[in-house]
Amino acid sequence: MTAAVYLDHNATTPIRPAALDALVETARAVGNPSSVHGAGRAARGRLEAARAQVAALVGRPAAQVVFTSGGTEADALAVRGTNRGRCLVSAIEHDAVLAAADGAKRIAIDADGRVDLADLERLLADREMPTLVSVMWVNNETGVIQPVAEVIRLAHAAGALVHVDAIQGAGKLDPAPLDGADLMALSAHKIGGPAGVGALVVRPGVAVQALAVGGGQERGYRSGTENLSGIAGFGAAAEATGATGGDEIGRIRVLRDHLEVEVLALAPEARLFGQAADRVATTTCLGLPGVPAETQVMALDLAGVAVSAGSACSSGKVKRSHVLAAMLGDDPIAGQAIRISLGWNTTAADVDRFIAAWAAMRERLSPAARSD
Repeated sequence: MTAAVYLDHNATTPIRPAALDALVETARAVGNPSSVHGAGRAARGRLEAARAQVAALVGRPAAQVVFTSGGTEADALAVRGTNRGRCLVSAIEHDAVLAAADGAKRIAIDADGRVDLADLERLLADREMPTLVSVMWVNNETGVIQPVAEVIRLAHAAGALVHVDAIQGAGKLDPAPLDGADLMALSAHKIGGPAGVGALVVRPGVAVQALAVGGGQERGYRSGTENLSGIAGFGAAAEATGATGGDEIGRIRVLRDHLEVEVLALAPEARLFGQAADRVATTTCLGLPGVPAETQVMALDLAGVAVSAGSACSSGKVKRSHVLAAMLGDDPIAGQAIRISLGWNTTAADVDRFIAAWAAMRERLSPAARSD
């Protein structure tokens, strides 16, 4: 049964009508973008139109966009394809980066979930081998915005390349801080496009070795016939996201702020993570002391409200958040937090339904409520 209220947009957001229309229309057409006949040329035209739409969302030339099967592949291509001798990653990166950069040195973060720039500068002082720095733009669990412009400045001063996982920030923030990034990962289904398609933005002059080889599609960066219908949906979602941009995010911010004010008024013991840092408007990471995250997710699901406990990209597992563990150390609250993430079709009624369900759950399960 589908939840009546869906507040897990950071995991995947419902497909936008324009994206669905583009996907279906393209799926009904025929033609391989690599073919030279008329149908192939038409398919190539649809591919390049979508490339321009995605590029516009992040303020880059279309020629820099390389389509992939999703954000995970884009991250892996950036981390492994650059073949740098050393990789520095923040301790709060998505598992897609952490797994691709196995053995990388971790950049410390502060208690509010921001990259420690002094620690990055210390690590960059060792210039014995070529280095890649990988730092996300927006954390997927807390919504905390990372100081990517400063990361890029420090890394480039030390001769390092910079990869930014921009998946949770694209369409929600002004892309200007990413201007100097050498590589940037994007994902369609986080902006209202279809799942199974993403992109890596590659700055000219950055050498990237393909992980998927064969026919040389995507300028040799990623072989294999392009997922044209998915890419068309990606492009349409990017265009729709860019067109509604500021107004849509402003509306969502009002809803998110209302949610947080009401929850804290109901439960003084609750904790908002990253509250002192700049956060994207769509995300709340909320701890309820004494109640395991999995229990909260299940209780809310039974009440018809879908939220998550951290990243949903771990094969359905609910485990202690490595992001909160990096922020808080051994504090048990790191295993007692849920993520509420709003999106383009979230309504005030959705938020009010969540508040009511969460309040009822607290009354049943929270040690603090039982002692009131």
